[in-house]
Amino acid sequence: MARRTWHMFTLVTIIFTILSLAGDVFSSTAAPWYENLPAVTMDYKVHIDAGKEDCYYQFVQPGATFYASYQVLKGGDGMCGFAVRHPNGQIVHPYEWRQSAEYADQTSSGGYYAVCLDNQFSRFAGKLVNLYLSVIRYDMWEKYAKEVEELDMNINNFTNSIQFVERNINDILQFQYHSRAKESRDYNLLVDNNTYVLRWSLLQIIAVAATGTLQVYFLRKLFEVKDNSSKTRI
Repeated sequence: MARRTWHMFTLVTIIFTILSLAGDVFSSTAAPWYENLPAVTMDYKVHIDAGKEDCYYQFVQPGATFYASYQVLKGGDGMCGFAVRHPNGQIVHPYEWRQSAEYADQTSSGGYYAVCLDNQFSRFAGKLVNLYLSVIRYDMWEKYAKEVEELDMNINNFTNSIQFVERNINDILQFQYHSRAKESRDYNLLVDNNTYVLRWSLLQIIAVAATGTLQVYFLRKLFEVKDNSSKTRI
């Protein structure tokens, strides 16, 4: 019985070791799920606490077009810092304290870009920021064209039309992003102004009511007649 238990333990240990090694190999060679897609666009709404900095990393294939932009939607003075770090470690877009900014690399050398949002100059107010990232691989269309040409199909004009449409679609997506960001910022501004007006209107109503009450009280005290009649002594 003890010998059988020892054999089972040895077998389980060997299987576990093989699975662990296989998992390490697959995890080390695994690529991002979007690596082979011709275009990837991401639109985030992120909150940055006061005095904090948040960085986001985006993988870009060599030769692809990388685009990043942001717009502050709500909070404080409506501005924050924005910087982009190239995969080689160089700051390609230095920090600027602005409401919105953008950066584009038409032909990337590939790697992970770092996009950082900085709110360290604001000590009390957090910021709601709309962050937009896009990675476009125009070379993928050429790859598709070559694959089709191997089938003796000449569709160069069709491929050029697809590339033209693709570029226009990406431009439209970027325009829509800016429009949505401006609309969201205007809505938040209206909500903040409405809250500000309601709060101060309520305080002024309370102040006017308290002032009127005090005036009535003091006027009544002013015209109050005191009974000064003295008692008759016997």
